[in-house]
Amino acid sequence: MFFKMLIKTVLTALALWPVVLSPVPVRSLSPSLNDDVLGLIVFKADLQDAKQKLASWNEDDDNPCDWVGVKCNPRSKRVTELLLDGFSLSGRIGRGLLQLQFLRKLSLANNNLTGSISPSLARLESLRIIDLTGNSLSGSVPDDFFGQCGSLRAISLARNQFSGKIPGSLGSCSSLAAINLSSNQFSGSLPAEIWTMSGLRSLDLSGNLLQGEIPKGGFEALSNLRVINLSRNQLSGELPDGIGSCLLLRSIDLSENLLSGYLPETMQKLSLCSYLNLSKNSFAGEVPQWIGEMRSLETLDFSLNMFSGQVPDSIGNLNSLKVLNFSTNRLTGTLPESMGNSAGLLALDFSQNSMTGDLPGWIFRSSMQQVSLADNRLSGDAKVPISTVTVNSLQNIQALDLSGNDFSGEIPNGIGALSSLQHLNLSRNSLFGRIPSSMGQLKILNVLDLSHNRLNGSIPVEIGGAYALKELWLESNFLEGNIPTSIEKCTLVTCLILSQNTLTGPIPVTLAKLTDLQDVDLSLNRLSGTLPKQLANLPHLLSFNISHNNLQGELPAGGFFNTISPTAVSGNPSLCGSAVNRSCPAVLPKPIVLNPNSSSDSTSGELPANVGHRRIILSISALIAIGAAAFIVVGVIAITVLNLRVRSSTSRSAAAIALSGGDEFSQSPTTDANSGKLVMFSGEPDFSTGAHALLNKDCELGRGGFGAVYRTVLQDGRPVAIKKLIVSSLVKSQHDFEREVKKLGKVKHPNLVALEGYYWTPSLQLLIYEYVCGGSLYKHLHEGSGENYLSWNERFNIILGTAKSLAHLHQSNIIHCNIKSSNVLIDSSGEAKVGDFGLVRLLPMLDRYVLSSKIQSALGYMAPEFACRTVKITEKCDVYGFGVLVLEVVAGKRPVEYMEDDVVVLCDMVRTALEEGKVEECVDGRLQGKLPAEEAVPVMKLGLICTSQVPSHRPDMGEVVNILEMIRCPSEGQELG
Repeated sequence: MFFKMLIKTVLTALALWPVVLSPVPVRSLSPSLNDDVLGLIVFKADLQDAKQKLASWNEDDDNPCDWVGVKCNPRSKRVTELLLDGFSLSGRIGRGLLQLQFLRKLSLANNNLTGSISPSLARLESLRIIDLTGNSLSGSVPDDFFGQCGSLRAISLARNQFSGKIPGSLGSCSSLAAINLSSNQFSGSLPAEIWTMSGLRSLDLSGNLLQGEIPKGGFEALSNLRVINLSRNQLSGELPDGIGSCLLLRSIDLSENLLSGYLPETMQKLSLCSYLNLSKNSFAGEVPQWIGEMRSLETLDFSLNMFSGQVPDSIGNLNSLKVLNFSTNRLTGTLPESMGNSAGLLALDFSQNSMTGDLPGWIFRSSMQQVSLADNRLSGDAKVPISTVTVNSLQNIQALDLSGNDFSGEIPNGIGALSSLQHLNLSRNSLFGRIPSSMGQLKILNVLDLSHNRLNGSIPVEIGGAYALKELWLESNFLEGNIPTSIEKCTLVTCLILSQNTLTGPIPVTLAKLTDLQDVDLSLNRLSGTLPKQLANLPHLLSFNISHNNLQGELPAGGFFNTISPTAVSGNPSLCGSAVNRSCPAVLPKPIVLNPNSSSDSTSGELPANVGHRRIILSISALIAIGAAAFIVVGVIAITVLNLRVRSSTSRSAAAIALSGGDEFSQSPTTDANSGKLVMFSGEPDFSTGAHALLNKDCELGRGGFGAVYRTVLQDGRPVAIKKLIVSSLVKSQHDFEREVKKLGKVKHPNLVALEGYYWTPSLQLLIYEYVCGGSLYKHLHEGSGENYLSWNERFNIILGTAKSLAHLHQSNIIHCNIKSSNVLIDSSGEAKVGDFGLVRLLPMLDRYVLSSKIQSALGYMAPEFACRTVKITEKCDVYGFGVLVLEVVAGKRPVEYMEDDVVVLCDMVRTALEEGKVEECVDGRLQGKLPAEEAVPVMKLGLICTSQVPSHRPDMGEVVNILEMIRCPSEGQELG
């Protein structure tokens, strides 16, 4: 007990100390205290341990050697290693670590630590390794940080937010062998002191803002250097000759800089180098003949430079070469035959050069997996090299791009032997003949592009065998015949481009089965017949061009076709509908005449005397209408009866909620549809007006994709919101439902709507939430009065709060999947609270099509990967939805605006405005002159980055939060923190 009190006293005293990581003078307090226990407890006090990973850290223990993440010397019981990688820790690196006098390795990588770094940290005499990779540390590294670095051998500050100059004291750390400061915001020039560190083996300064030249005297002293990475900076000038003196170099990456000039000949001495990447610079001259001397090269990337001339024959000496990329240069001549000696070559890219000659056969005789020779001047018969090789040698190639050349001849039928082929692009050549039927043998082919050639004949029916196809490009050929119905087997197709051919016949109704279709172009053909009405059911359609054909009849109604562009249907004189501004003619069938002079025995033909001798003329449509009306009347009666029964059942279920003390709230599952299980995560499950609320439309707050929401009041007077799931029939398992709901109930955050309980019966499921009184963000943005609108400060706080809530959800392994302004509520203090999170987890049996139609009410909210069954739904879908939300908040416009004759997608509008330098014009007009442009414009740019079409290009939500806090000026940023 005394020890606990002493610890708390020390912690209280330390909390008042202003100096971070200053020494903790506690040895004099009691000689029996374990410095390591005390130091780690003090260190823990500065952290937030969201996942309770440090629960085993107990201040009453004699030593910390059994604590999670702690390693000790088995004899002395002193801490030698602290390994807390990926523990989801937040907070600051506190002063407690300075008590660990025998600490050799410190790894706090991949957490969310913030604040600056203290110069005292590197002064621990025993410390050999510091790894702070992947946190949110910021500020500059103190000039004297490395001044007394003791025995430090390796340090990594990668993937943080450090800025300023790299301290020159780095050079005084003679024991350092590995330095990684990559992916920060360091600026200025490379410190001269680095080039004196003779013991350095690995140097990574990539992904910063470094400028200037590499000193001419650099490299000479770095005789032990194995790895150097200076990529993704702004370095300029020539590459110094001294690089050839680093004979032990294995990896060189200087890509994405502004380097220029010729390559120094001394590089040929680097016989141990296996990785050389100089891409995206301005290096010039011919590819040197001596490149063949670097015989250990496995990856050679000279792409996006200004190299010219022919590829030297010596390149064939690189027997270990696996990846060769010379794309986007000014190379001429032919591919050297000597390259056939590189038997291990896997990837070859010479695209966008000016190379000539035939397609070499050795490409198909090796273990090649990816080949791109696009946009050159290669020629010859494309059939020859493929036809002259054996089937076994074609099993490895996965991507073949020969587009934009002068190849001629027919596509060989042997193309079907490329069983591993996933991407085939032969477009923009002079190929002729038929599309070989063997294309159907390519079972994993994703992309087939044969456009802009001279192909003729019909599209082979065997194309349906390539059932993994996602994109089929056949435009600008001489194809004829019908579109094969077998295309329905290619269920993953998103892009179908068959324009500018001579195709005939109808558009097959089987296209409507391709539910992933996004872009269809059948224009400039000779298609006829009517459009299948089922096409209106395609859920992901973005474009559908059928212009300049011979189609007729009415356009499909509903879905995409309600907003189809007139230009996409023009040139079809017999088409009708609003899109072509031509009304469809009414179909009036010939009337049926009942002849009064008929002598039929069954019907006399004479009319009743009270009617008179008038003829009765009834058209078929009239008869159908009469029958339909009778059917509707019967149906209405039947539905009314069923509805009364359902309402009665629902009333009984709702009444169960209204009762607070009865047996209706059984704490065990029940199969009785009239009773259920009510669970509140805190407090008593008592409602005062529950049943009334569920049955009274006046208490309804709104409806969404998953159900209606009602307001009711607990007996203690506290209001709650109840979501009645309309998809409850899909939730079959009570166990699964309760398991997922209880997980969601544990997720707490100031910017999340708290889930307080649930109610279950097999036919009715309710979720009980805290009641947020301020209404939705959507109403504040789009339904408020002209004078009552959100200020810029309120909007920024809402954006930041939403970002923090999503970051917290992602840390809890929960994907929201439905981020939009109607799911963001505003409380009485103006704080954002995100609702409807985790509902997708309640419906595991729903496929992506149902989800996308349920939870995405507009195309503008949807991440592109929702439309592709083969792409995994990840947290980056939420990042996309958040980006749309950011633009909606700043611009004050809906993500998709449906005009009279146009559809405006907000992301596209802002992106266009940014390209034209008019992004400020996109800001909500009510905020003009009332907001800081230095905040609004970066926020909009962040929104555009979040809506990148490629998920990997979108930042994580944790990074988004950090960026938003940096956008705010320092004083406000501290308040937000």
